[in-house]
Amino acid sequence: MPGTNLTREEAQRRAELLSVDSYAIELDLSGAQEGGTYRSVTTVRFDSAEAGAQTFIDLVAPTVHEVVLNGTALDAATVFADSRIALTGLEAGPNELKVVADCAYTNTGEGLHRFVDPVDDQAYLYTQFEVPDARRVFASFEQPDLKATFQFTVKAPSGWTVISNSPTPEPTDDVWVFEPTPRISSYITALIVGPYHSVHSVYEKDGQSVPLGIYCRPSLAEFLDADEIFDVTRQGFDWFQEKFDYDYPFAKYDQLFVPEFNAGAMENAGAVTIRDQYVFRSKVTDAAYEVRAETILHELAHMWFGDLVTMEWWNDLWLNESFATYTSIACQAYAPGSKWPHAWTTFANSMKTWAYRQDQLPSTHPIMADIRDLDDVLVNFDGITYAKGASVLKQLVAYVGMDEFFQGVQAYFKAHAFGNTRLSDLLGALEQTSGRDLTAWSKAWLETAGINILRPEIEVDGEGAITSFTVLQEAPALPAGAQGEPTLRPHRIAIGFYDLDETGKLVRTERIELDVDGARTAVELPAGTRRPAVVLLNDDDLSYAKVRLDEKSLKVVTAHLGDFAESLPRALCWASAWDMTRDGELATRDYLALVLSGIAKESDIGVVQSLHRQVKLALELYAAPEWRETGLAKWTEASLEQLRAAAPGSDHQLAWARAYAATARTGEQLDLLQGLLDGTETVDGLAVDTELRWAFVERLAATGRLDEKAIAAELERDRTAAGERHAATARAARPTAEAKAEAWASVVEGDTLPNAVQEAVIGGFVQFDQRELLAPYTEKFFASVKGVWESRSHEIAQQIATGLYPSLQVSQATLDTTDAWLSSASPNAALRRLISESRAGVERALRAREADAASS
Repeated sequence: MPGTNLTREEAQRRAELLSVDSYAIELDLSGAQEGGTYRSVTTVRFDSAEAGAQTFIDLVAPTVHEVVLNGTALDAATVFADSRIALTGLEAGPNELKVVADCAYTNTGEGLHRFVDPVDDQAYLYTQFEVPDARRVFASFEQPDLKATFQFTVKAPSGWTVISNSPTPEPTDDVWVFEPTPRISSYITALIVGPYHSVHSVYEKDGQSVPLGIYCRPSLAEFLDADEIFDVTRQGFDWFQEKFDYDYPFAKYDQLFVPEFNAGAMENAGAVTIRDQYVFRSKVTDAAYEVRAETILHELAHMWFGDLVTMEWWNDLWLNESFATYTSIACQAYAPGSKWPHAWTTFANSMKTWAYRQDQLPSTHPIMADIRDLDDVLVNFDGITYAKGASVLKQLVAYVGMDEFFQGVQAYFKAHAFGNTRLSDLLGALEQTSGRDLTAWSKAWLETAGINILRPEIEVDGEGAITSFTVLQEAPALPAGAQGEPTLRPHRIAIGFYDLDETGKLVRTERIELDVDGARTAVELPAGTRRPAVVLLNDDDLSYAKVRLDEKSLKVVTAHLGDFAESLPRALCWASAWDMTRDGELATRDYLALVLSGIAKESDIGVVQSLHRQVKLALELYAAPEWRETGLAKWTEASLEQLRAAAPGSDHQLAWARAYAATARTGEQLDLLQGLLDGTETVDGLAVDTELRWAFVERLAATGRLDEKAIAAELERDRTAAGERHAATARAARPTAEAKAEAWASVVEGDTLPNAVQEAVIGGFVQFDQRELLAPYTEKFFASVKGVWESRSHEIAQQIATGLYPSLQVSQATLDTTDAWLSSASPNAALRRLISESRAGVERALRAREADAASS
């Protein structure tokens, strides 16, 4: 949409000219049950530094009725264009602007999203404003450094509830008048409106009392485990307030589980929205509860870092997200009574794997990215911003000391409360408390792109004593198209020595912590130190680097990976093996053998589930095509064996049931799935509940075992929004040309699907074992993707651009077609980035397939 982009230079000029005092926003949502548009009236008071100056305010709306600046009515048809309202002739000092408009409900998860629950036919609304979508609901100066107070007045249908950043008032004649917020950025304001179910409690400690609320749709109320969510929330309040030495800065704390949410959650001040898939309708493993807890803690941490203190511009987005990620994991790992003391294992196994993948794409960028405009930031919520940034913060904590780190954070909050900051503000505070000069560290870690590889170089004498130990550091060339140069960085790492004990467990016998800098770093050891069975660099996962094992350690790990006594070194070795597979250093068939030799001993369910996903991806994309079916057969047979061997009712049993369902392919295997679905087959302790039923249905539909009639019958059993999404996936997964054409048309040619349903259709459309059926859609994708990008909202267009790229067509022809499109279509930078990232996945898969074929 023209005019919706905002450049950094425009934002800087506007911030130099304006300071914003307050917004008063009146919304008439009384017709929300029917949908359409709603009346939005915004009154904003702001100061101008210059008399006669001109600027603009942002608004995305079908119709603007009135624009009144300092009492003078402006011609709305003239001043409103390209999603901006031009403001000229400002007065020096105070100004007042009133804008009356009709704004539109959305079904894309942007602005004011409207959803109708099929269970009760009631509408449910919520806002999602990050990055630039408050302007879809009210006129706003849409940039983070123009903070103001926000006062909402909302007319809603009778019987509904309205929740916002400020405490919920009693309505009068269905009108809800909220108190003004503290000074916050527009993107963290929020409204959640509808007949939501709620549970309330309070956080109390040392005289402090914060009202707590949890909300969801009534159709999910029976599944809402509010006590568990409150427990995690209180744990976060205790730990964060102690570490930050700053009381929770808002008047209440509500958490709202909302439908069709695009992300995991959003840190609206005092009114956090969370995807309602986190209200679990069926049995899930403890890993799902751990992920949900991390999400809850991540958003709570944002109340301080992001909401209380906000970045000046989006190039420091990483500070918000990395800090929230690091502190949420640290809270899980260190808070007294935490259920997840091994949270760093999960971090190493999932978040850092994401970061390593992102950092090897052509779009890799420094953590402190160069954000030129809103288009840049919209595609920058990535593995660098979240996971690499959090990894680097973890290393920074090791470098300056945890106490010193949090002392610096405390000073930072006190100095900049309700203000905006840059990176230098935080680093300056940390330098004061740690006594370290962070200039060189910042330049090496935050201002450069790419990843380092650490390898041990070990020499021993005839008696097995180490005579020389050096850590080698490499800086591989950046991917083609990436900006910057390879960089050797300073690393604070631990080195673990592991030996097999009398029980057959690999236990750590020695830990060395040191700084690694440059290409070679000597490790000082006492004379006569014997070489252990395994030498593990970056033990405890302090730094951010790819780690390789020396030849002897690799042999021991290959035989005994499942025998590490602790979960974190196992996770580090699993991650290293996966990375070697992606890099073509370990053949897919050898990776499969490694996993099959050790996964039965892996106790961490999160690691087990990650291995399930990685093995499937490796077999489908990285295996030599002529061996793929052999590998998949081995994996599916092993999955069934582990399913039958797992403890009845255990997390491992459930995880293996899902792994088996994902690759079942022979007639006998599919018969078992069908039998489990209809009850003629059972596995002791396995409850085939609603969500597991759908996993079986989707696979049976994808293999042609279930037709439309069977899918419709399953939907009749589960007449919910989740059931509708699953049914959409199953329909699109059917292995017929007609099913694919129908799915494609609904996503690409039509534009009425809600965001969540579109995502479900795309997920069903793309099936690994339907490559030939999907081959004709490569040409169709490139013929339509630019038009989709230019005509749809960002969230909808991004789903299509990434989800329908022909990633399964692993061939040079796909690379050539992509290159031709990139050179001729002239896509904007954001779309170019997404397509280039997908292309890199095909290129990597080709290299891995060559390595796998060569190993045979």
